[in-house]
Amino acid sequence: MNSLNIGGQYLDLSQAVVMGILNITDDSFYDGGRYIEIEKSLSHVQSMVAEGAQIIDIGAASSRPNAPVIDPAIEIKRLQPVVQEIRKQFPDIVLSIDTFHTSVLDVLSRESAFIVNDITCGAADDGFQEAVASLGFPYVAMHMKGTPQTMQDNPEYADVVLNVLDYLITQVRSIRAKGINQVMIDPGFGFGKSIEHNYALLKHMDIFQLIGCPILAGLSRKSMIYKVLKGTAQESINGTTALHMMALSKGAKVLRAHDVKAAVETITLWQQLDDN
Repeated sequence: MNSLNIGGQYLDLSQAVVMGILNITDDSFYDGGRYIEIEKSLSHVQSMVAEGAQIIDIGAASSRPNAPVIDPAIEIKRLQPVVQEIRKQFPDIVLSIDTFHTSVLDVLSRESAFIVNDITCGAADDGFQEAVASLGFPYVAMHMKGTPQTMQDNPEYADVVLNVLDYLITQVRSIRAKGINQVMIDPGFGFGKSIEHNYALLKHMDIFQLIGCPILAGLSRKSMIYKVLKGTAQESINGTTALHMMALSKGAKVLRAHDVKAAVETITLWQQLDDN
């Protein structure tokens, strides 16, 4: 699958692209609270678009470890005005929405078509995937062990790479059977994995190409970087860039990134290397 159709907008995935992150939350691990005001959100979107983001991924509920559960009504209150304004000011940008609630999907689908980025892979809301299928929206299937409230409570696997691969194969088969034809996969770095699990997944990420879906890599500024480097999320741009290059070498087609310019430059250099 070399392209996605998002309500008549086409996203070319023959080459890797950057998904810029817009967190309109007050408690996300890196930039919580920074863009919760609509004017600041729109300014950030403008910057990310200018730097080369081809997708803007919007989340209104933090999925960091131990994040509190957010009522869908709060998600809608945060998301709807931002989506309305982005669609007015940036009509050509592809949107992605982080949600797993059918009620959020129902409201926002009246404002715009978008990629549905579901960290629960349908487990949190019965009927959610069927609702996505009825809209014809692309869908990101991610692996997470447990929930954000429990996922880092000593996660264990017999073989993390094979376990995640088996899970995604099964989920993609089920998702397609429900009528969702455009599926991306995300190994779920940091979602119920130790540092060692995360690096094993990245080292062997090329095996996920066997599933036949574009791979999304969500590595940006995560603790798998700054804990190894003994720093902070704020100090992790160099580490993010290093792992982005590795992800591209393993077949990633979408880099979900806080720092769009750095991620775009990484793709440009990777393409130069790959073309020679």
